[in-house]
Amino acid sequence: METEGGLSSRVSSDLPFLASLWIIGGVYIVLILSLLIADASYSTPSHFLQALQSKEIRYAIKLSLISCTMATILSLWVAIPVGYLMSRYDFHGKIFVDAILDIPIVLPPLVIGLSLLILFQTPIGRAIESKVTITYGIPAVILAQFMVACAFAVRAARVSFDQLDPRQEQVALTLGCSRNQAFWLVVLPEVRHGVLTAATLAWSRSLGEFGPILIFAGATRMRTEVLPTTVFLELSIGNIEAAVAVSLLMVFAAITVLIIVRIYALKGAIKYH
Repeated sequence: METEGGLSSRVSSDLPFLASLWIIGGVYIVLILSLLIADASYSTPSHFLQALQSKEIRYAIKLSLISCTMATILSLWVAIPVGYLMSRYDFHGKIFVDAILDIPIVLPPLVIGLSLLILFQTPIGRAIESKVTITYGIPAVILAQFMVACAFAVRAARVSFDQLDPRQEQVALTLGCSRNQAFWLVVLPEVRHGVLTAATLAWSRSLGEFGPILIFAGATRMRTEVLPTTVFLELSIGNIEAAVAVSLLMVFAAITVLIIVRIYALKGAIKYH
């Protein structure tokens, strides 16, 4: 058993190490807060209200809400089955598939936009374009957001399936459920917090997407303009106040989404443990 003197000595020796951790972490946290405070101090409520009165910015808000929601729905349609397969099954080439799923995360956003643009210049892409106009239109905005957001949703969904004890599913199978029934009646309800986390991550990532949209959909006002491209357009004409006001709107939305993610992730962690 450790004596009181030994314990005091060990705590004293740990202080420099713990202090260095807090200093390093504290500097980064202060930097983030400084950025937010700088934005808030540069703008005023009148600037914010003036920005909201602009029909272009209102259109960008509306299109952002619609496109981010559509991209999130598409991401969940992919993330749930892919996350389940990657969590529950081992197969040849799994490491290769896992690496492919991470490509949208590690690639520069501009490269994703350029790749989408080139894809729709191929014979297959032109055939699709002959039926539905995608490039430099609203579908291009949704597709660009989806390409990046889906990768984050897949990761979040897979983590949720990994945390779920597979014995619950096995019990359902032994009681006569098919694999399909066990998934819908047992597995999916149990990972609902993880699915919501995946959805909020996909939505927030879609909201902040800029590079792929700029290359693949363009930044045409009242057509393909979303909030990130609004910031770019307002800065290009020297309207810094409006750009900052839109940036603060995006910060508020991002903070709200992150709080929701943290709350439901905490509930999910408590549930699993």
